[in-house]
Amino acid sequence: MATGTAAVEAPPLSTAWGDKAQASTLTDSLRGSRDRLTVRPASDAGWRRTAARPLCALRTQAEEEKGHPWPQPLVSHYARYFRDGNRTEYEGLVAGRQQRLTRAVVMAALAERDQEDWLDEVVDGAYLLCEQSSWSWAAHDDVFTRSAHVVPDRTHPYVDLGAGEVAAQLAWLDLLLGDALEERAPGLRKRLREEAHQRVIRPFLDRLDWHWLGLNGDVHNWNPWIHSNIIVAALLLVDDPEVQAQTIARCIEGLDRFLDSIPADGAIDEGFAYWWNGAGRALEGLALLEEATGGELNADLPVIRAMVAFPHRMHLGHRWFLNVADGPARAHEGLPWNMLHRWAVRLGDSEAAAHAATFMDAEPDPDSRSGLGRVLTSLTQASSSTARSEPSKRVQLRPGWGTYLSSVQIMVARQTPGSTNGLTLAAKGGHNGEHHNHRDVGSVVVAVEGVPLLVDAGQPTYTAQTFGPDRYQIRAMQSAWHSVPAPFGLEQGTGPGFTAVVLQEPTPEEPTLALGLGDAYGLGHPEQWIRTSLLNREPGSVVIDDRWNLPAPPPEGTPDVDITYLVAGTVSIGQDATAAITSAGSPTVSSPVGLRLRWKPTTAVVLVDEWHLDDPLLSDIWGDKLTRLRFRMPAENRASGAFTLTVEATP
Repeated sequence: MATGTAAVEAPPLSTAWGDKAQASTLTDSLRGSRDRLTVRPASDAGWRRTAARPLCALRTQAEEEKGHPWPQPLVSHYARYFRDGNRTEYEGLVAGRQQRLTRAVVMAALAERDQEDWLDEVVDGAYLLCEQSSWSWAAHDDVFTRSAHVVPDRTHPYVDLGAGEVAAQLAWLDLLLGDALEERAPGLRKRLREEAHQRVIRPFLDRLDWHWLGLNGDVHNWNPWIHSNIIVAALLLVDDPEVQAQTIARCIEGLDRFLDSIPADGAIDEGFAYWWNGAGRALEGLALLEEATGGELNADLPVIRAMVAFPHRMHLGHRWFLNVADGPARAHEGLPWNMLHRWAVRLGDSEAAAHAATFMDAEPDPDSRSGLGRVLTSLTQASSSTARSEPSKRVQLRPGWGTYLSSVQIMVARQTPGSTNGLTLAAKGGHNGEHHNHRDVGSVVVAVEGVPLLVDAGQPTYTAQTFGPDRYQIRAMQSAWHSVPAPFGLEQGTGPGFTAVVLQEPTPEEPTLALGLGDAYGLGHPEQWIRTSLLNREPGSVVIDDRWNLPAPPPEGTPDVDITYLVAGTVSIGQDATAAITSAGSPTVSSPVGLRLRWKPTTAVVLVDEWHLDDPLLSDIWGDKLTRLRFRMPAENRASGAFTLTVEATP
C-alpha cells in the first residue's frame, strides 16, 4: 500500500463493496440468508441424491463407533501443554470428538425417519461440545499467562482456531438437522445458540486485542480461518438481525485485512499446506457471503484470481508439493479440492480447474477430518455440480515451464513443460521473518518424475517449543538441516533482515534464480555468498552453483565452510566425486526413481549424517530416515571459492 503523502489505496473488499459491507446495509441484505445457502436442511429433496452415494469409509467408521464411549478430553490432557509442552494429546481427543460428530451428522441426514439413533448420536456429540469447558486449544489459551492456571476459565473464553471450528460445526448441524433436533431434544438448539454467543460471538465483538485480527499489520492464516467460521456461526446461530449484521460486518473488515496482505502474485509465504487453512478459508467465507446476500457481495477480484492459482503452481508431481515453512511435502487427504475447483471454473482459470479436478477424482468421498462445513459443501456440490472438466482434458497437471513468484522469491521449473516427467527444480529465497518460518533462505528441492529426492523435511509434530523462544533448536527448523550453505558453520539468523537478494530472476527461456545470501548469515554484504540454481532442459540437469568471498570467521563460527543437501531415499557415495540417490518407494510410482550427483571441486570432503525419524509426521512422509550430505570445502577454498553440484536423473 502507498505511504507518505501519496494516496492510500483502500483494501479490496472495501473498494469493491463499499456501503454494502456496512452493518446497516447488511441487516437488510442478510434477511432470509439461511434459505439462500447451497447447503440445505436434511429435509430438502436434494439429499436423496446424496443418499445414493456409498460413502463407504465414512459410513463404516460411523457405524463402528456408534454406541461406544465418546472421546473424552480431560483437564489432565489440557494441562499437559503447560506442564511438558505436549499439545497433541488434548487436541487429538478434541479432534476425535468433532470428527465423530461430523460423521454422525452426515449419517443422520441420510438416515430414514425410523433411524433416530443417529439423531441421538448427534444430540450427544453436540451436547458434549456444549459441556466442554473450553473450545480453545490449550496451546492458544491465555489462561496460564493471565492467571498461572492450567484449568480452562469459562468466564474468560479465548477465541482461537479451535473455538471457531466448534462454533461453525454446531452452526452447520443446526442448519442441517435443526428441526429434527428440536423434536428429538427440545432445548438443544437454544443451548447451541447460548454457547456460541458466550464463547465466540460476544468476545469477538467486545474485544479488539485478538492478535489474529491483524490490526497490528501482522496478518496470517488465523485471520481468514477464524473469520470464516464466525461468519457461519453468525448466519446460522445468531437470531438478532442487528447482532448478526454487526458480527458479519466486522468479519468482512478482518477478511479485507487478510486480502490486502496478499501480494499481487498470490503467493502465500506459509506455503501450500497452509494455503488451505488461510487463503482457502478466505475463499470459503467469501463464497458463503455471496450466497447469504443473494449475490450482493460478489468477490471477483484480481487478488482472488492470483490466490486460486497458487496451489497448482507449487505442484511437483503426484501428491508431492513444494513445502516451505511448517508444511508437509505430501498433500493431506481430504483437502477441499471441490472448493478450489469451483472458484477456478468460475474465474475461468482452466489450469487451476484441471489440477483441482484431478485430485477431486482421486478423493471421491469427503473426509471427516476436513470439518463438517467442508464435508457438507463437498456432498452438496458433488450431487449437483456439472462443472467438472472431461477426464480427457485433465492430462496436464501443471501447464507451462513452471512459475516464479517474486514476492516470496520462489521458482519452480520443469524439464518437460506441461508435465512432471524428468526433473523439477524448486529454489527459494525470501527471508527468515516469514510466517511459520524455517531458516531456509536459498534452499532447493529437486524432484524426478514428480518425486522429491533433494528435499525439505517439513513440519514436525507441534509442541510448546514449536512457537516458543526455542523454536530453532528443533532440527527441522534449522538451516543446518536444509539444503543451504553453512559458511563458518553458521546458522542463518531469524527475522526479516536475514534475507536473500535476487540477482537474476528466472524466465521461461532461462529458468535460473541467482541469489545473494550473505545477509541471511549476517555476513555484511549479500554478494559475499551467491547461489545460482538453474535447470538445463536439453541435457536434463539441475546445476546449483555456489560462489563466495568471505570475511574472517566470526567468534561464534568455525573455520569450516560447508554446503548441505538434505536427501530422501538411499544414498550411495562413489569414489569419483559422485553419489547416487534412489527413492525409498512411492505408492504413486511403479518403480524406484533416482538421481546422480556430481560435484566440483572433487576435493570437497563429503560428511554423511543420518536423521532417524521418530516423529510420525515426518516418518509418514519420508520413512525411517533422512540423510544430510555436507560438502566441506578444502582449506584453500574457505575464504573464497566455488562449488558446483550437478544433478541428473538416473536412467
